[in-house]
This record gives sequence, structure tokens and C-alpha cells, in this order.
Amino acid sequence: MNYCSNCGSKVSREIPEGDNRHRFVCANCDEIHYHNPNIVVGCVTSWEGRVLLCRRAIEPRVGFWTMPSGYLEIGESTEQGAARESAEEAGIDVQIGNLLSLVSIPQIGQIHMIYLGQLNTPEFLAGEESLEVKFFSENEIPWDDLAFPTVRLALEHFFADRSRGEFTLHSEVIRRPETGSNKQ
Repeated sequence: MNYCSNCGSKVSREIPEGDNRHRFVCANCDEIHYHNPNIVVGCVTSWEGRVLLCRRAIEPRVGFWTMPSGYLEIGESTEQGAARESAEEAGIDVQIGNLLSLVSIPQIGQIHMIYLGQLNTPEFLAGEESLEVKFFSENEIPWDDLAFPTVRLALEHFFADRSRGEFTLHSEVIRRPETGSNKQ
């Protein structure tokens, strides 16, 4: 960030009084600009034992498969966001169920919240952000062509929970492996 969104003046990184981290602070109007994580919402949607996946038409990872998901918008609940993303990317009318997977990715400032979803009808169509939309059984999932690690985690949890007959919340953190010669 270079300029204050409040007054347009230049900002600097400093630790504001009473805080313990560097923030972007405007010297002109004293506005503190917080840089917080983004929330990604989506759902693993099933119909007759198969899950719905979308082949991405946008970067990052064009051509790779994902469940319908995207950034939460201001003014919507996480469930509303998951339903909206499902409608936008796959043209589906989905009923959002329980939270399946909560994944924090600190190094990129994202939190992924993936819900269980149940289709109200098996009708779907590829939205602007999808090249194609398709149902997959567990053994048909294109595991090597999944867009992100969070997609793999959510699908693995879904199929494992389904085989146990009980869905539970899975919470985890994805961290970048340490690199360099400072490892002991």
C-alpha cells in the first residue's frame, strides 16, 4: 500500500501507539490501514454419491479442477458466499450444510471455509469462471489435476467422513516448508 484510501496521502509502515505490529499509517489523517486475511468460501456438493467439480477458466491454475469457491463478499454470511459462488461458477441451486473444512494459510493471508452442499436439482452449467462442470465419483476424481491443496484436503475429508457415516469439522493449517541453510 502506498497511499491512504481515506485522504490520498502517502502512508508509511510503523507500529501505531498501543499496537504491537507494523501497519500502514497515514501521516496526514492518522488513518491506520489494517491488512487482514481474505476468507475463501465454497462447498463440496454431492448428488447421488458423486461430487461436483469445476474446471477453472481463470488464473490462478486455469484448467485445473476445484469445487465451487471464491472470496467472501462484504455483507454476506459465509454460507451465503458459498451458495453464491456455487451459483456463479456452476449454475447450481445448492443447500449449504455444515462446515466440513477450515484451513488457515498464513503465508498468503487466506482462510478457506468449505461447507457440505446438497443440490436441490442435478442441473448445472459452467459459469464465466468455469471451463466445464462435471460430477465425479471418488475413483474418478482427477487427483493430479486439482487446483489447490485445500481442494484435495476437503475432498479427502469428504470421502473419508462419508465412508465412516459421520461428517465432522476438520481444522488445519497449511504452512510453507522451511527453506535455506538455517535449518538445524
